[in-house]
Amino acid sequence: MNAPDINRSRHLTGKGKASGPGGGFFMRLLAPFRYRILKRMDAGLAAGSLEGHLPDGDIVLLGGRADGPSVTVYLNDWNGLLRVVRGGSIGLYEGWAAGEWSSPDPVALFNLFMANRRTLGQFARPGGMLRRAGRILQWARRNSRSGSRKNIAYHYDLGNDFYSCWLDDTMSYSSAIFAGDDDTLEQAQHRKNSRLLTRLDLEKGASLLEIGCGWGGLAQQALSAHDVEYHGITLSGEQKAYADTRLAPFGNQARVTITDYREISAQYDAIASVEMVEAVGHQYWPAYLEKLASTLKPGGKAALQYIAIADDIFDQYASGQDFIQRYIFPGGMLLSESRFRAAAQQAGLTWEDPEYFGMDYARTLHQWRQNFEAAVDAGKLPSGFDEKFVKLWRFYLMYVEGGFRGGGIDVAQVTLTKP
Repeated sequence: MNAPDINRSRHLTGKGKASGPGGGFFMRLLAPFRYRILKRMDAGLAAGSLEGHLPDGDIVLLGGRADGPSVTVYLNDWNGLLRVVRGGSIGLYEGWAAGEWSSPDPVALFNLFMANRRTLGQFARPGGMLRRAGRILQWARRNSRSGSRKNIAYHYDLGNDFYSCWLDDTMSYSSAIFAGDDDTLEQAQHRKNSRLLTRLDLEKGASLLEIGCGWGGLAQQALSAHDVEYHGITLSGEQKAYADTRLAPFGNQARVTITDYREISAQYDAIASVEMVEAVGHQYWPAYLEKLASTLKPGGKAALQYIAIADDIFDQYASGQDFIQRYIFPGGMLLSESRFRAAAQQAGLTWEDPEYFGMDYARTLHQWRQNFEAAVDAGKLPSGFDEKFVKLWRFYLMYVEGGFRGGGIDVAQVTLTKP
């Protein structure tokens, strides 16, 4: 079931034209505006500071008004600054990949930008035609039934041999929950699963549906601890193959199918879903939650783990396309918790006991990046993943870690109960 070796990652990195402006005459034309851009950035950094080493040899200090992340950035080409202004996070990545800017600690830069999201306002957020183009691209990758299958394959069917290089032995691709400094990632992932399963109050013989079952880690833990009938659904052929092998010892107690959540017709005592709702899309949130409500038996519970973006930037985020949506998760959409909760209540589900642990996700991402870099250094990545892909994945892991550290995104577990 592994994807073909040749060009396995080309669909992620072969994007063609960059979002930023070109060089030459255009760059000379914009020369007078360079320091005006830096002044705008300085005005928006209410906390933390940025020491910028500029292409003309100048060194500037931006921000520094209050405690916060402190970062050094080497701007090697003015084009890197203009990319950010015009392309936002997409331009930020493309400039970094092109060597137009660098930093000893990019995570701190992403933390800084996210921590100052309110005061930075529209700075480095695409507008005009670029925003409209991003909106059109997002619409084209919407999570219809056929679109969802393509979007999931785009990311998860990179191959089990790829993900196993840097995930822990549970093959969990979601935030762990740590209890102390000595916790291993595997221990923390088991704790995350246990917390989620505890929310479901599983009784002997209960039927458990998992929407987005991944590689079967939560299923294995649930079946080992509870006498339940398990049904996991996924849209990834790679994940199904891995989960089938993993859950084979449980015989008829477990089954995994390639099924869209919209195709579920049976009812279950309990539903689990770990970081799957980010692949639903906000236009489909009502349908997803109505499906949860109709699929649960009366009195049943659904336990969800989800990633949410701060409401104060959701409208800006949802109106275009960011780096993650462009390069990593097509069709992805982080939750606006207030909107998602309202849709859950509209579907007749009660919202109970949310628990937030965003800094645990930052630690999880940091561990994944260490594992990924170790696999790269040891030459353990499967064939078909070139240096361009390695840089993309490195940026992705740093970018998301910085987002959690900056507080603009969070992760939580919640229980939804059907009366």
